[in-house]
Amino acid sequence: MSAPVPVAQGTGTAIAGAPGMLGMLSNRLRDYASTIFKQQKPWAEVVDRTALSKPANLAEALGRIKKNTAYFKVNYLVVVLTTCVVTFLMHPSSLFVLGLLLAAWIYLLFIRQQPVVISGRQLRCVGADPVPCCGAYSSQGNMTSVCSDREKMMAMSAISFVTIFFLTSVGTVFFSALSISLAVVCAHGALREPDNLFIDDAE
Repeated sequence: MSAPVPVAQGTGTAIAGAPGMLGMLSNRLRDYASTIFKQQKPWAEVVDRTALSKPANLAEALGRIKKNTAYFKVNYLVVVLTTCVVTFLMHPSSLFVLGLLLAAWIYLLFIRQQPVVISGRQLRCVGADPVPCCGAYSSQGNMTSVCSDREKMMAMSAISFVTIFFLTSVGTVFFSALSISLAVVCAHGALREPDNLFIDDAE
């Protein structure tokens, strides 16, 4: 009688270590976001009505947009993110789909270490070893394919792309939010006079 294939070894360790990995990733993202948002300008300066005027022509409008974008870039980023968040909150079904996709990414990349069985074949995903998914046989004589983290990410990227842009309305909601926020940013950038701004960080 053949010995069973040791495909589940390390699963408990991976599951136990997943919260630590996610915590480290979230801490890095929080530190990076904190560094970025500290560069934003005072919002009183952004909404200063005395600095608003109609541009004389298209060239002046484009010049204002370029200068204001360099100066208020972080504030404009906040506007885009806020618009996206509010828009998705108004479409809970799209937000639910994004939550499912995020959970699937976390599960496959940080938690699951057991093989995926497709049509009686075991798909064993190992670390970062660049082993191609080809005819490898286990001790039980079953076909066992071995894939890397890169291949897992490629597969999840394809699934996410198809789900967002073809199977659900998530893509439409996202582009709607992006269009609204960009329209607001361009309107402010064209109307805001940049003459009194110190754009030393734009050089």
